[in-house]
Amino acid sequence: MLELVAQNMAPIMFVSLVVFLLLGYPVAFSLAANGLFFFAIGVWLTPYSGGAFSLDWPLLDALNQRVWGTMSNETLLAIPFFTFMGIVLERSGMAEDLLDTIGQLFGPIRGGLAYAVIIVGALLAATTGVVAASVIAMGLISLPIMLRYGYDRRVASGVIAASGTLAQIIPPSLVLIVLADQLGKSVGDMYKGAMLPGFVLTGLYMGYIFIVSLIRPTWVPALPPEARTLGHGILSLIVAIAAAIGIGYGAHLWLYPTQGANADILGASLGVVAIYIWAIADNALGINLLSNLARQVIVVLIPPLALVFLVLGTIFLGIATPTEGGAMGALGAMVMAALKGRLTRAVITQALASTTRLSAFVMFILIGARVFSLAFYGVNGHIWVEHLLVGLPGGQIGFLIFVSILVFLLAFFLDFFELAFIIVPLLVAPANALGIDLIWFGVILGVNMQTSFMHPPFGFALFYLRSVAPRGPYADKVTGERLAGVSTGQIYWGAMPFVVIQVVMIGMVIAFPQLVMHYKGAVVDPASVTITIPALQPLAPLGAPAVAP
Repeated sequence: MLELVAQNMAPIMFVSLVVFLLLGYPVAFSLAANGLFFFAIGVWLTPYSGGAFSLDWPLLDALNQRVWGTMSNETLLAIPFFTFMGIVLERSGMAEDLLDTIGQLFGPIRGGLAYAVIIVGALLAATTGVVAASVIAMGLISLPIMLRYGYDRRVASGVIAASGTLAQIIPPSLVLIVLADQLGKSVGDMYKGAMLPGFVLTGLYMGYIFIVSLIRPTWVPALPPEARTLGHGILSLIVAIAAAIGIGYGAHLWLYPTQGANADILGASLGVVAIYIWAIADNALGINLLSNLARQVIVVLIPPLALVFLVLGTIFLGIATPTEGGAMGALGAMVMAALKGRLTRAVITQALASTTRLSAFVMFILIGARVFSLAFYGVNGHIWVEHLLVGLPGGQIGFLIFVSILVFLLAFFLDFFELAFIIVPLLVAPANALGIDLIWFGVILGVNMQTSFMHPPFGFALFYLRSVAPRGPYADKVTGERLAGVSTGQIYWGAMPFVVIQVVMIGMVIAFPQLVMHYKGAVVDPASVTITIPALQPLAPLGAPAVAP
């Protein structure tokens, strides 16, 4: 009996951890307690293992180095920076301004408010990287407006929750930082690989709203004319954008007559700055060359887009590391909040408190995961997992499908941090053995973990929305009309189509690797490479004067 237990220590240890977690014990302490408990059992059962593993107490000395390696990991410093940036931006009222302006821009068409929520969700994802801040902000601001103008409650709640989860896959996502660290890859490469799938997923969300607007137009009505307070002005906005492009191209030719990436970036930046100054001056001086709508779109959109470039642009160009980019983003968020007059002591205190809590949560889980993995690797659990997964039928695709299903099911009970720290390290060796690109694998996992926020009964995005959505009848603040609240069932049913879309996106990333693999840049054909070796000059005789080439 002892021999049987000893030779199956790895699966027993893994199943025991799952049981601990299902019983509701804190994740960090479940990991650490499980690891220490089975380490002691492993030392006792080593003589009965038949050579399957060999554990001894001195191996625990390695725990100090493992924990220190985690605490001194500079990449993980990006997590508190991006968290702080997201919370400050959420408190600065940026989400409110964006939703109001883009809602006015798309208001005349059916589903306009839903399109606005999706676009703002993508913008918030690219500036905050925090799901909770995005969902709560959009739930507080846009849900009452959508209900006021007759949106179906399932569609309204689903689109808000789903758009908030875009912060999981669109850089600077916190989960991508963690995945890159666990997979041993560059955060910058992970960001580049995830960018296109994030935008494709945004497009799929908008495509779903378009289909709903055709099939059930009463579910997603257009804004009535009296609600469009900024009026029309699409033509004025198009002219302004064309002017920005023209200014940028002119600056490009003036400053850099030759082509180059620096010329493109600097020219585009100068064009954007010029049109932003024009919009502000147009309003301040009463010139009125721009419509109210065009002016508002320019003034509201350019600062967050500039922040996106400050953070992601510097990372992609290799100017800054993710940690440095996060630090610049945090500073930029404070500047934006200060310009709006909302950088108060209370805002900074709340942001620092929330950032400290999340950082401590992550670090405790990481330390617990280190304790668990020390024991698990000590009983050769990683070899058991590798043999189990490498032998799956279907090669790479079979492995990816199996892992995607496994992570999808585990996401019903575990959040993305727990999945990243517990499951992902066990999958690295099998993925490497099958020759799978780890950035591609990481993006697949990132899209998959996004579903952990959406599917009932434990989807965190659904809980965030539930916390701010009206439960019962309430009086609308603008019209005074008595409106019905949003039930939990409506929130759950509203999320289901978007969960299906996310599953479709997982399949697309698996089926079309180039959605991610573009991060490597242009593919060079080795046959087209020509190597020219210069002719060697003969050596002069010893003692003779050197001959000039």
